[in-house]
Amino acid sequence: MWSPNQVLVFALVAASSFTSVHVLEFCQSTDRDCHSDDNHDNMASNSQPSLHTVKSRWNVSVSNLIKDLEQLKVSSKKLIEAFPIDEVNGNFARSVKNCIFSKSIPTPLRGPLRLAAASKDVIEGILDLDVALTHTNDFLHFASGNKLLSGSVPLAHRYGGHQFGYWAGQLGDGRAHSLGQYTNRKGEVWELQLKGSGKTPYSRSGDGRAVIRSSVREFLCSEAMHFLGIPTSRAASLIVSDEPVIRDKFYNGNVNTERGAVVLRLAKSWFRIGSLEILSQSGEIDLLRKLLNFVIDEHFSSINSDDPDKYLWMSVGFAHGVCNTDNFSLLSITIDYGPFGFMEAYDPGFVPNTSDDEGRYSVGAQANVGLFNLEKLLNALSPVLSQQNQAQSILKGYANINQMRIHQHFKAKLGLLGEEEDDGYLIAFLLKMMEDTQSDFTMTFRQLSEVSAQQLHNRKFPQMWALEDLSSHKLFSDWLSMFLLRLSRQLNDSDLQRQHRMKNVNPRYVLRNWMAESAISKVEMNDFSVELLHHILSHPYVTQETAEEAGYAARPPLWAKRLKVSCSS
Repeated sequence: MWSPNQVLVFALVAASSFTSVHVLEFCQSTDRDCHSDDNHDNMASNSQPSLHTVKSRWNVSVSNLIKDLEQLKVSSKKLIEAFPIDEVNGNFARSVKNCIFSKSIPTPLRGPLRLAAASKDVIEGILDLDVALTHTNDFLHFASGNKLLSGSVPLAHRYGGHQFGYWAGQLGDGRAHSLGQYTNRKGEVWELQLKGSGKTPYSRSGDGRAVIRSSVREFLCSEAMHFLGIPTSRAASLIVSDEPVIRDKFYNGNVNTERGAVVLRLAKSWFRIGSLEILSQSGEIDLLRKLLNFVIDEHFSSINSDDPDKYLWMSVGFAHGVCNTDNFSLLSITIDYGPFGFMEAYDPGFVPNTSDDEGRYSVGAQANVGLFNLEKLLNALSPVLSQQNQAQSILKGYANINQMRIHQHFKAKLGLLGEEEDDGYLIAFLLKMMEDTQSDFTMTFRQLSEVSAQQLHNRKFPQMWALEDLSSHKLFSDWLSMFLLRLSRQLNDSDLQRQHRMKNVNPRYVLRNWMAESAISKVEMNDFSVELLHHILSHPYVTQETAEEAGYAARPPLWAKRLKVSCSS
């Protein structure tokens, strides 16, 4: 049995592990065959730590896949047997005590129902289902909450949380239903959950629904993050309906009718810091200990404290938007996609959420927010910790660990090997120039990956708009000289190797808000070409002709700057 202190160690420095994806020089189509391993070489074999990216699971043999949805064996048994269940039945809002879950039946979406998108990688690679099943009525009803499989007892999870720095009391799954766990043929255990599936005891004054715009964003971003190599929940499908849902998008009194949608999403666990906080705050210490032991037994059987991947999202310019403790997973994965955003012009003060008036969750503040949340985790664990001083010492190491990992990731983004005294200055110098010139975060690093050392030396950047912006800085020549000199000292490292290494860690495509907004507008018109965007984001490090034609690597349109995202969903 692991001690509670080891949970804190894991929360500080552990994460999931990833396999590699092979990056091609150019892909003429989005067909799967275009992404075979035949074009891969071993140029990156001597590279330093980099962002691990992910190999698709699409090579599953179709003959081994489940053809009948009734054969998908989902079970709630382990969760129900492990914990006391709410003694009160019904989906009406109430204060809940002395349990982890409440039984809660999803409220069926009113039809007609339509499949807007499905992740083949999740459907076939995780759920072992033939993707053809997603086009059946059985799947539509299952993935929208209208049909329960044998063994599934829908549950809503009770948790609390600190929201924007203040204790908010009981929160919980206000519009989500856990359908149970599925053990796939690889032995992986995944918990299936519907989001937008109706009221639960934790809905408070909400209607339990999710709208198309937030559901499209969650589906696309959770899958995009996975293929960027970042620990995340996954999305299997997106079902849309004509059911009217009333929302005040920006909390300004402008109420509109939108359409309801449901995302079928998966995670190894949906427990979060707030899962422990609510028990500690309520004095339910025996239940706190029981939940903690369950999480340790199920997910912490081995701890690799040197795995750097927990910090990956900081190096792709991603801002979660609502880093409350109820949105912080105990497994160090990204969950609960709301008003997130990928930073365009580099700005440490970038805030994706218009509801965050004080900028608490800006890009530059998220590391400190992580520390705040871990301090709340420590507070929640205090009743069962035997060595408070040791736990405090562990937490004091967070800042150094975070700084070291971010430094390593930015070194990888610049193709730097080894360690030199001025590397930190070189990185900080570049970021300051990017801030001053409002250079695009994603494309500046990507174009530095694609440009040759000779082009850099000659300062010729044909059709590289982000580098042209950066080069307008009065100190660009000074930085460039330092960068080229640093690269020249990397022995046995060719320029092609450097470019290949950098392309593996600097994506060409991320889910920019304007791309998501365009997809949302199409889905709302029952145009489900969102599948194409999903496929492109499944290969973010590969140059794709279709993506180039759509302008996904071009300078963002002017209207993109006017887009706003809020907590209303």
